Amino acid sequence: VRGSQQDVVIDAGLGLRSLPDYLRDAGLLAPAEGAGPRPLLAVATHVHFDHSGGLQHFEEVAVHSAEAAALLQGDNYEAVTWLSDREVARPPRPGWSARQFRVPPVRPSRLLQEGDVINLGDRQLTVMHMPGHSRGSICLHDKDRKILFSGDVVYDGSMIDWLPYSRISDYVASCRRLMELVDRGLVEKVLPGHFNMFGAERLYRLASNYISQAGVCHKISTCAMRSIASIALRVANSRITS
Repeated sequence: VRGSQQDVVIDAGLGLRSLPDYLRDAGLLAPAEGAGPRPLLAVATHVHFDHSGGLQHFEEVAVHSAEAAALLQGDNYEAVTWLSDREVARPPRPGWSARQFRVPPVRPSRLLQEGDVINLGDRQLTVMHMPGHSRGSICLHDKDRKILFSGDVVYDGSMIDWLPYSRISDYVASCRRLMELVDRGLVEKVLPGHFNMFGAERLYRLASNYISQAGVCHKISTCAMRSIASIALRVANSRITS
């Protein structure tokens, strides 16, 4: 997201290669004629490995305070690190294996809270703490343009609420907030962390569908899935660190 005074990268991917280098080489960070370079801030919508692995390549990093310790400690259990070779089209170097991958410790330069505003100069992004998928999940709301950068809080697919730090009750509350944004006419376009963008009507339907399905049966099945996922992640990440 480019601004007149600052640029923001929302989520940094796996980090197998340097995203800042790619952006510079592609000319996407070139300053306007006669202007100097702008600061570049990487904002993680949450610390899961596919969103936070590339933060190591940025000088300025922001994350919600609820997940700051996990990022600082390189906690690959909370980052739910789970990567296979078949998911990597271009390994970073010869002989590299996905078993070697881990999210490295990164010290965040800014801790985010509900209601914080990231000022880009000619546009502002408001932080909305939306736990459920993870405890520190956030959305960034461009109120003037009615754009919601939703991370993994909501995308056009099944919402994942069975990971170690997921919580259904939090997810329901976050979905109610999403529906309220639509009811108040504050969102017209959603740019999620996965898949294609969509509009307000689809956002409302996704959020309301989740709430309607979050009953007792869903909670029981989710609890079982979370237990299995937690064991698998602990085993996988103990192998990575050993």
